[in-house]
Amino acid sequence: MTLKPIRTALLLVLSASLLLGGCTTTGKPRPFQLKNLAKSEIDMVTDLHIETVNQLARELTIKLYKRNPRELAKVPGMTVSRRLELLLGSPRPIRHAELNNLYAEKAIPLAFDADFKGDRVFALMIGITGMLHASYNYRDEFYMLNEIDQQKLYNSARNLEAVAWRLNTYRQPNGTPFLLSNSPANLSFERLLGKLIAHQDMMARIVSDSTNRAINTVVHGIASTTLLPI
Repeated sequence: MTLKPIRTALLLVLSASLLLGGCTTTGKPRPFQLKNLAKSEIDMVTDLHIETVNQLARELTIKLYKRNPRELAKVPGMTVSRRLELLLGSPRPIRHAELNNLYAEKAIPLAFDADFKGDRVFALMIGITGMLHASYNYRDEFYMLNEIDQQKLYNSARNLEAVAWRLNTYRQPNGTPFLLSNSPANLSFERLLGKLIAHQDMMARIVSDSTNRAINTVVHGIASTTLLPI
């Protein structure tokens, strides 16, 4: 990737600040790895973004299962640890029969479908983690010759905004939420989704600036019944 030095450098600094502000660390420096010689500054920042959004998705999954234990109980013997492995493991499975083999943005509507009898938390998080995964071209780390698409990153951020709106708005026929999340006294779900959106938007700007490719900022309301393709 070729850099436009000044603006891209500023974006990289802002991105680093966002990463440091959103992560807890052990205080130990990262050890040098030979493979890093094949990485540009953007590749290394991208790797950190992937690591961070995966950690945020992990936290969101755990919180959703704590608020909605009935969803995990729909699958006998299932554990949160096993769900996290399915969501974030490597290599990552992208086909799940219990979700009709839907993935990324295609899986999200299941979580808000009154006729769906399965685990709604899993459906939602396969949607969220799948969109994040797809926005980084299904890669866990990047090297100089690897491409990344700013539009996928941007689209995933807009879809995450729609997910946040649906969590707070969509109701079952009896008037109860499909999934319990935010309450007036606890907005931790909203904050986690907000951090995910911020990371995806920042990464989209960095890629757009470094490659001189514009982002198509199409108007897409959060209340739209369709999600943007990733």
